[in-house]
Amino acid sequence: MQNTLEFPEVLRLIEDRSAAFRAAIASAPDLDVQVPSCPDWTLRELAQHLGDGRRRQAAIVAAGPGAEPPAKTDPKGAPTAPRDPEALDAWLAESTELMLAATREAGPDRGCWTWWGRSQAPQTSGALARHQIQEIAVHTYDVQLTQGAAQPLPTDVAVEGVDEFLTTVAATTVPWPFKPATIDLHATEDRSWRLTLNADGVRCDDLAADAEPGDLVMRGAASDLVLYFYDRLPLEALENTGDTEPMEQLAVWDPNA
Repeated sequence: MQNTLEFPEVLRLIEDRSAAFRAAIASAPDLDVQVPSCPDWTLRELAQHLGDGRRRQAAIVAAGPGAEPPAKTDPKGAPTAPRDPEALDAWLAESTELMLAATREAGPDRGCWTWWGRSQAPQTSGALARHQIQEIAVHTYDVQLTQGAAQPLPTDVAVEGVDEFLTTVAATTVPWPFKPATIDLHATEDRSWRLTLNADGVRCDDLAADAEPGDLVMRGAASDLVLYFYDRLPLEALENTGDTEPMEQLAVWDPNA
């Protein structure tokens, strides 16, 4: 696999996507409308979710290594996203800075609890921060979509997002319970990956230039690939050649069930 982003760049992208999320929220004329891509939430509830999530990540990183995450704050004592627009913006900015401060203090290599335990991603504060880029970026897309002005994810975020999703979310050492398969993913930004699904689990590697095509070959802009991974776009939004069943199985398979 190619090297992932350097730690300072990870933190910069978190700041950048957080600012984009706040700008999208600030431009919304009504925060009580439903979010089409998160139909159980309004924009205000999505903002609450994002702020709560960054504060939660700060606590997880600060707690250091552990078999279990630190106990959650009593919901009655948890801060509520303000209704005033300026106060909401400040609350969201503070939420991000709490997470960034904890992550800077820990550095990229300090161990911490993560919700993944059997993937290719390490259980470190740096890997946790890397995943935050995608969560914030996709939720920024959600806000834009709600306003009818959805934008593709920035190229650097999207290419990084494909790699991060495949190594953190898709990869696992849990044995693949279906027919073995290979899935090749090609981003139009000149990056390619191969997923190998077999009795050893699901493994992601950079695709060799001379490799024979996999059982399924998927092509699209990196942004479209990420948005497909997070159920914002259908499989048909990508160019697919071969058998789509392995990807459809992977999308619904829970290796921890």
